[in-house]
Amino acid sequence: MRAARGPVMLYFSDGIFLRHARLSVIDEGAQVENFAVPEITGGDHVLGPADAPVTVLEYGDYECPFCRGAARDVHRMLDLYPGSIRFVFRNFPIPQLHPHAEQAAEAAEAAAAQGKFWEMYELLLRPSSRLDLDSLLGYARDLGLDIDRFRKDVTGRAHAAKIEGDVREGVSDGVNATPKFYVDGERIDGKFPLEGLEDAIRASVRAAPAG
Repeated sequence: MRAARGPVMLYFSDGIFLRHARLSVIDEGAQVENFAVPEITGGDHVLGPADAPVTVLEYGDYECPFCRGAARDVHRMLDLYPGSIRFVFRNFPIPQLHPHAEQAAEAAEAAAAQGKFWEMYELLLRPSSRLDLDSLLGYARDLGLDIDRFRKDVTGRAHAAKIEGDVREGVSDGVNATPKFYVDGERIDGKFPLEGLEDAIRASVRAAPAG
């Protein structure tokens, strides 16, 4: 069970200040000490077998161009190792950099409330996707969602607590940029994190006991 936490107040080594899990700037070189090990819970969005030997967790921002590129690579890895990877996505919108990021996260969670999280996830992370409200409503129509309910959820920020909880967990887990990946609880760092992600997944798949 995910432990309850109060307001998050941390200093990065370059003096960037975080309060209440709100980030004004994300610095790839920033360091946070005493990271928590991510724990997957029943409230997470999970794709893949529950008993897969390898768990990949991503903290992402739907308006981040690097997250959009990473979505393609994640799917390639899922296709390369079918049945071996449990993929988990958590919200980490950075509205100071991406003004539609929180609204897009609300759209994803509103779709999840109607059983269509991964379908909306795919639409939001397409390279050409727009994230204004009219576009989000269009995606919801394409997915056959209850539009009135969807609009009310998004504009009323019905899922703000879930999104804030993801961000708070991300700060605790040491997220300092998006996308940020963890393979079996180990944070993947470096200038080219997707290369490190592939290496870590391969190593974990090889190390997993044969099913």
